[in-house]
Amino acid sequence: MTREDGDGFVVCLRGHRHWGRFGAAGLLLADPARGVLLQRRAWWTHHGSTWALPGGALNSHETPAQAAAREAEEEAAIPAEALRLASSSLVDHGGWSYTTVLATVAGTFSERVMNAESDELRWVAPEEVENFPLHKDFAQAWPALKDQLGRELVLVVDGANVVGSRPDGWWRDRAGAAVRLRDRLAGLAGIPGDDVGLPDWRWWPRVLLVVEGQARGTEPVGEVEVIAAPRDGDSAIVDTVRALRPEDHVLVVTADRELRDRVTAEGARVLAPSALLRLLDELD
Repeated sequence: MTREDGDGFVVCLRGHRHWGRFGAAGLLLADPARGVLLQRRAWWTHHGSTWALPGGALNSHETPAQAAAREAEEEAAIPAEALRLASSSLVDHGGWSYTTVLATVAGTFSERVMNAESDELRWVAPEEVENFPLHKDFAQAWPALKDQLGRELVLVVDGANVVGSRPDGWWRDRAGAAVRLRDRLAGLAGIPGDDVGLPDWRWWPRVLLVVEGQARGTEPVGEVEVIAAPRDGDSAIVDTVRALRPEDHVLVVTADRELRDRVTAEGARVLAPSALLRLLDELD
C-alpha cells in the first residue's frame, strides 16, 4: 500500500456510500473564546454545501487521531502541536466507521481554507451549531458530541499506593519507583473508555501524579504533571480533586479505603491500582 491509500468510496453493510476505504475521521476543535471550528464543504463534494468538521479518509497506516490531525492541517492549516487531544467517539456502520476526535486549542495558529474541498471555515458558538445546514451524520452525532465538548478525563494517581500495590522492590528505592510509574503514565493516550468507566469513548487523559516522602523530587514529564504533597499524600489528593473543574471527569487511582470515601464525597470516581497497572501493561 502507498502512503496515501485511503481515498475511495465504499458501501457499508447498511447499504450507504461513504468516503474512505479504511474509514474516516474528523476534528472537533473547541476554543473557549471562539466556540467550535466548522467547515463548509464545497458544493461539488460529497454532501456539498453542508457544514461539518475538517476531516477525511484514513490511510491504512494511520490511527483516527493521526488522520484527523493530518486532515485539519491539510484543510485548515491547523498544526498538530496546537492541539490538545481530549477524547474520541466512533460510529460504526459495519464495514466502515467514522471517528470524531475532540480537541482544544493549545497553541496559536491562523486557520484558513487550504484546498478546493472547503468553501469556508468559521468559529461557531456551540449553542448555534444546530442552526446551520449540517451534514446529516454530523447533525445526528452533534448532541452527544456537544455533551463532551471541552471536557477532559483527569486521572489523579495516588503514587505511593499504586507503586506499593506490586511487590517489585519499590521500598528500596521509592523515588526510582515513582519515576518509573511517571514514565509509564506518559504513554496513556487514546485509552478505551470501557477500561476507565467511561464507555463508548476513547480518552487522552490529563494525568496528575501525586507523590510524597522520598518521591517528592520527581519531575514532570510530557503530559504527566507531578504534585509533591507538602504533608500527606491523601490530603494533597483531596485538595487536588477540589480544585479541578466540575465539568471534567475526575478519576482517582487508589486502593486506600478512607481516601476513596473522601474523593467520592467530592464527586470523583475511583479506579483500582490493579486496573491502572493492567491498562499500562497492555500499552507497553
